[in-house]
Order: sequence, then C-alpha cells, then structure tokens
Amino acid sequence: MTMAGWVVLALVFIGVVWASMVYNRLAQTRNRIANAFGQIDVQLKRRHDLVPNLVEVAKRYLAHEAATLEAVTRARGVAVGAADTARAAPTNAAAIGALTTAEQALGGSLGRLLVVAEDYPDLKADATMRSLSEELTSTENRIGFARQAYNDQVLAFNDAATRFPDLLVARLLGFAPAAMLQSTQSAAERAAPKVAF
Repeated sequence: MTMAGWVVLALVFIGVVWASMVYNRLAQTRNRIANAFGQIDVQLKRRHDLVPNLVEVAKRYLAHEAATLEAVTRARGVAVGAADTARAAPTNAAAIGALTTAEQALGGSLGRLLVVAEDYPDLKADATMRSLSEELTSTENRIGFARQAYNDQVLAFNDAATRFPDLLVARLLGFAPAAMLQSTQSAAERAAPKVAF
C-alpha cells in the first residue's frame, strides 16, 4: 500500500473513532435525560395519586361545586395520559410539551378547587384535607427540583448535540434536540404578588 493509502486509511480510522466517541457521549447524555425524567415521573405519579383522595374529601363538603370537582378529575385523567406518553419518550419535544400543558391544566384545576375550599370552613378545618393539601404542596416542591435536574440534563444534551463538529454526527444519527419541561404553574401563579398601600 502506498503512503497516500495509509494516510487515507488513518484518517478514516480517526473519523470512525471520533464519530463513535461522539455517539457514545450523546447516547449517555440522552440516557441521563431519561433518568432525570424518571425522577419527575415518580413525583407526578404521587401528585396524580393524591388528586382522587383530595376530590373524595372535598365531595363531602362541596355538593354544590360538582363542576369544579369534575374539572379536576378530567384534568387528572389528561395529565396521567400525557405522563404515560412522555414516559415512553422523555426526549420527544411534542410529548414533553403535551405533558407541560396537561400538568398546567391540572394545576389550574387544583388551584380552583383549593380556592373554592376556602369558602367552606368545615372543609378547610378537615384534618384529612389539610394533610392532603400539605402533601400536594410538598409534591409540587419535589416536582420543581426534579424538573430542574431534568432541564439541566436536557441543556447538556442540547449543547452537546449542537456543538460543531459533533452536530454532524448528531444530525446524521438522528439525535434531535430535546425539549425543556416548563413549570406546571401558570404565569399568573408564578407572578410576584402585588402589594398596595
């Protein structure tokens, strides 16, 4: 073999080794996204399991608020379905977007239920309702921490998949950018309260 042949063979070998290393790094980062989503999924399941108990306790007191209770139940069903879809593909942007939307709707419904519950002193005083509300608040905090860890992994993956020349391997092998998981709170819920004197 000629010297030019050896040089070409060496360049091909270096290219294959480099592409393999890039692929392995991207696959590892994508797996970290799935692991981080698993942590979110545990907390979402906990949240979804708390909702029927909260609705059951509230039913005893909120006979005139059936529409609110039904809205919470419907929103929970949609959120459970969206979580199942996202669990199957935690790097799929459409699945994560649908999950965010469904969780925001569930959060809004739960918020309305808790506001309505404020008008019923007996319900507000119920020990089970207070306990479930505290559990829900704790779960929301855990979801926030898990979402941050997930978004950190998505950022690392997206950075790796869009960095040149790794971008070439990522696009060639189908590593599409992953979507960040947005807050399950609405913009109004995240806004700072206004104080007027």
